[in-house]
Amino acid sequence: MTILQFVLFSLLKVLVVTVVLLTAVAYTVLLERKVVGRIQNRWGPSRVGPFGLLQPLVDGVKLFLKEDLVPASVYRPLFLLAPVLALGCALVSIAVVPFGNPAVAPEGFHLFQISDVNIGLLVVLGVTSIGVYGIALAGWSSNNKYSLLGSLRSSAQLISYELALGLSLVGVVLRAGSLNLRVIVESQAGHGILSWNIFGGFQIVAFFIYLTAAYAETNRAPFDLPEAESELTAGYHTEYSSMKFATFFMAEYANMITVSCVASLLFLGGWTSPFGSLLPPPHNIILSALLPIFWFVVKVFFFLFLYIWVRGTLPRFRYDQLMNFGWRYLMPIAILNIVGTSLWLALKH
Repeated sequence: MTILQFVLFSLLKVLVVTVVLLTAVAYTVLLERKVVGRIQNRWGPSRVGPFGLLQPLVDGVKLFLKEDLVPASVYRPLFLLAPVLALGCALVSIAVVPFGNPAVAPEGFHLFQISDVNIGLLVVLGVTSIGVYGIALAGWSSNNKYSLLGSLRSSAQLISYELALGLSLVGVVLRAGSLNLRVIVESQAGHGILSWNIFGGFQIVAFFIYLTAAYAETNRAPFDLPEAESELTAGYHTEYSSMKFATFFMAEYANMITVSCVASLLFLGGWTSPFGSLLPPPHNIILSALLPIFWFVVKVFFFLFLYIWVRGTLPRFRYDQLMNFGWRYLMPIAILNIVGTSLWLALKH
């Protein structure tokens, strides 16, 4: 492959993944509105298109056409930069996520991944952590006390739960012996669901720590304290309107999808089948390429549905409860999980 072909192929992958991700963001919003509607015994969107399927398109047009108000007292450069930074970090982190079986691609082609990086897990954790700067800058530059309090809450929340989240993944890394997401998935292949880290790797405790910390990191209910409307009006994005507000909105849902992708890769075997070797592999090359993507999408959908289900059923925490839970419970349990996993691996070998 020449350099020009490599560049064009990479740009095509970036374009396809970005379009798919943004489309998934739009329809995750629709999914949330429909599922929460059912939980609350109402219909949700049902008027625009069959079953309300065109509602995301209408919402996008509405937000694009709304008047864009910028308060006179804001610090304009950072006020404009903040939503771009938040969405940019949310989109960049998906670049190292493998979503299909690389074995079906020609040698040297990363067909189902934009970039195969040996430290892919660290890249995801690092890029998503930088995203909080967008929220912090939005709160500070808005020159609004409610926005500032929301951004400070988000910063403290991320620092607290990032530690527990990172520690919960150490057991998975120890078992796989690599930070490469593709290698971590391949370490769970073979016996289906029994090989997945959540069961075969005895990382079920780490899974629940990761899930809880991910809810807090993405500012989702019941940990949506930076946006608590009963206390902070709307939190860090109080002064934002039109497409700048929509950008923050898209960043939140893109982060949800990234978290769901990483959870699927680390704990549920990524693109591997839950039946493992019980079912014979398909001989058709198209099925061999599409089936792994299907399993990966199903697992990601499961996590997104879980996100929405939790939002529709659990009440919001108080802020002191949120911080206590992170420092007093999740952190010690995550450390104990590392010790237990290390002992298990040492005795096993």
